[in-house]
Parts: sequence; C-alpha cells; structure tokens
Amino acid sequence: MQLKITQLRLIVLLLVLVLVSSGCGLKEGNSKAMQELNSPITLRYWRVFDGKDAFDDIIDAYRQLHPNVNIEYKKLRYDEYEQALLEAWAEDRGPDIFTIHNTWMAKYESKILPMPTMLELPYAIERDSKTGEVSKADYRQTKTLTPIDVRNNFAEVVYGDVVRDNQIMGLPLSVDTLALFYNRTALDNAQITKPPTTWLEVKEAVKKLTLQNEEGEIVQAGIALGTAENINRVADIVSLLMMQNGAQMTDGSGLKATFNAPSVYSGDQNYRPGMEALRFYTDFALPSKEVYNWNENMSEASEAFIQGKLAMMLGYAYQLPLIKTQGVKLNLGVAEVPHINSNQTDALGNKVNMASYWVEVVAKKTAHESYAWDFIQFINRDDQVIKYLSKVKKPTALRSLVNEQLADYDIRPFANQVLTAKSWYKGRQATVVEDIFKKMISVIIKGENTAEEAIDFAASQVNRTF
Repeated sequence: MQLKITQLRLIVLLLVLVLVSSGCGLKEGNSKAMQELNSPITLRYWRVFDGKDAFDDIIDAYRQLHPNVNIEYKKLRYDEYEQALLEAWAEDRGPDIFTIHNTWMAKYESKILPMPTMLELPYAIERDSKTGEVSKADYRQTKTLTPIDVRNNFAEVVYGDVVRDNQIMGLPLSVDTLALFYNRTALDNAQITKPPTTWLEVKEAVKKLTLQNEEGEIVQAGIALGTAENINRVADIVSLLMMQNGAQMTDGSGLKATFNAPSVYSGDQNYRPGMEALRFYTDFALPSKEVYNWNENMSEASEAFIQGKLAMMLGYAYQLPLIKTQGVKLNLGVAEVPHINSNQTDALGNKVNMASYWVEVVAKKTAHESYAWDFIQFINRDDQVIKYLSKVKKPTALRSLVNEQLADYDIRPFANQVLTAKSWYKGRQATVVEDIFKKMISVIIKGENTAEEAIDFAASQVNRTF
C-alpha cells in the first residue's frame, strides 16, 4: 500500500515537472502575458485623407484588449505620401501599418508582409473594479482570415486585388465606386424628371442641358466627358466605359493589355468594344459631334460643378465632402452610374461598376508583425469599421454592411454598386498607365490620331510597363 502511494506521488510530481518545463502552467502563462501587457509598444500607422478622429473610437476599443499598444496615427498629403514612405524606410523610421491604393499592390508587394495564418497575443481578460488596471491576462491564439474568407466577407473586387499566391497582402476599410453627381436645379430647368440611367439617356440629356451664350460659348455643360486633363480620375471613367461595353482589359494572365482587342464574346470578330467605348467618350469633346459640350479650356470638372456651370459629372464618394462644403448653394443629387441597358446591365448582361479604394497593409520592416496584423483585422470587424465609415461617409468593403448603408441617403448610390465593382491590373506603374490613357484621349480630340491608332498605341505602351 505504501509503495502504491509513493508511486502515485512520483507520477504527480513528474506531471507537474512536465507542465512547468513546457511552459503550459497557467500561472506562468498569465505572468508572461501580464509582463507583455506592461511593456508598451508603439504601432506607427500612416494614411492619407482621413484624420485621426476617424479612428479614435476604434483605437480606444483596441486598447481595452491590448493596453500595452499605442497607435501613433499620422496623416500625410497625397502628393507627399509615397516619397515620405521611401525616405522613412531608408532611415528605419517608417510605419508599421500603412495604406496603399488598390492599383499599387504590385508596386509595393516587396515592401509588405502577407497575413500570417495564426496570431498569438496577450489579452486583458480581467480588470480591477476600482482602478481599471489589468489584473488578469492570458495569451490567445487566433486563426486569421483565409483567402476564402476574404472572398466570402468582402466585395468580389477585393479578393482579386489583395490575394496573391494564396496569401492575403492587405485588407480595405472601404470600397468606393464611381457614381453620377447631378445638379437637380439644372435637370429641373431642362424638364428632365430623373437622372439618366443609361448612356443613351445621358446623350439625350446633354443636348437639353448644354447652354451657350450669343457668342456660342458654353456657359453650362451637360456632363464632363471627353477630355483628358480637366476631369478627375479620367482613366477610371474610360476603363468603366470599356468594361461595360464588353472589353477585356487584360488577358487571363493579367500581363498583357487587351482593351484594344476585338470582342471574344461578339459574333462580329471585327467589333472592338474598347475602341467603341473610347469613341463614345471623346465624342463629348469633339465640336463636330452632336453631344459636344466639354473641352480642355473649361475649369476642372468638380470646380465647374460647384460653380453651377456643369450639370452632371462622374465622381467618387470621397469627393462629396468637398463639394458639399464649397457648393453650399448647390442642389446636389447623386445617382448610380449609368449603364448600357435600361435594366442596369451592360454589354455582356452583367452590371459593371468601377472600384477605387485603399488597402491597409503591414510593412516588411515592422518589429511588431503580429500586433500590426491583429489591429488590421480588428478594425475590419463589422462593429469597428462601421464607426470609421459613419464618420468619413464612405461605402463599405464588407458584404455584411451593404444593406445597412443603403439606409444612408448620401452613401446609398455608392454602396449599392460595391458588389458589382471591378478593377483591373495596371502593373507596377499604375500612375504611368493613367498618363498613357490621358495621352490616348488627347491625341484623338486634337485630331492627331484616330481612335483605332490611339488605342493600339496605348495598349502597346501599357504592355511595356507590365
């Protein structure tokens, strides 16, 4: 009997030794978690456009779980942003988390860390009722999102942009879409009862909305289309028209521009949907065309719109605050972007919209990879990201919040297009591709090239950037 008791004690002692040596003891795990929570770290977070107030509530909520994490938020001007990033990384003072445009993913791929499959971090699980100080903590292992989760949880366009080689390179807080801004008073004066929903209706509306003085000068334009330099995001607008008309912007590999190619879906092998869309666009800036109403000598489109000299323009949700602030007397309306067919479908029977958005990514040089990715996942939770979206008035990237945003009058047209929004791969030099599109448009309206010559040359130039 005494021998059995001694053996039992030996077994218990061995088990205790195994637990302690393996680090699985609850007391030791808690003490390590407490120690880490008492060791402050700083995550530097760099963005453009949005101020820190857009994230204050989210940061406070995150610090309730991770009181050791300080988020140092920095807003930079768009025109200085990329240069500031390069200089900061060269001096090892760059951000842990930063944001890049969805068309820059290839350009920055070597500078960002993909999402790990698992995160292990300390969490505050109990606080002192009087002081609020953390009194108990523990480590928690959590699986991160998978590529399938991204496809299921986010708008379809996000998966194509942020998932590379089955790795998640970043996550967006919002997906913006092109919509139709219109001056209600101008439409009312022209006896147009509702904003146009098809491009044919746009052409008819332009004829009624365009006003000239006695000298033949345009004093009110119908819509800002046709030019290259005085229309914001002109490459997006032309790309939208091409895709709606059935053009495939690149081949299956994404490494060859095909927006100039004949349609693979049309029975007419000579029909080139991209070229026809380009012609449609430039017609609005050619005096010989009946829809002529816009030219390079006019003010920038949003300025003309604010001044009441332009009845309609295509724009993104991020432009709304500026237009509302500067155009306080403007009777502003926003509608979904026009489509080819009256049932809001396009050439191939689908509804095609244009996406433009920013992606939150983790810098390869960060010393806090797990915390950085944990924070990005946290701010993308439904209950957190809605705080950001409500403050900045932008459409969601999450499928689960689309219907909720449809109740917001200002955001509804943009949010209603999120699930059908698309983008296309522009290589590592997206800004160069945008300049190529501007050149393509300019040579047509100047009469230097035909639409066929211009689009073929543009495609060859884009292929060089790939």
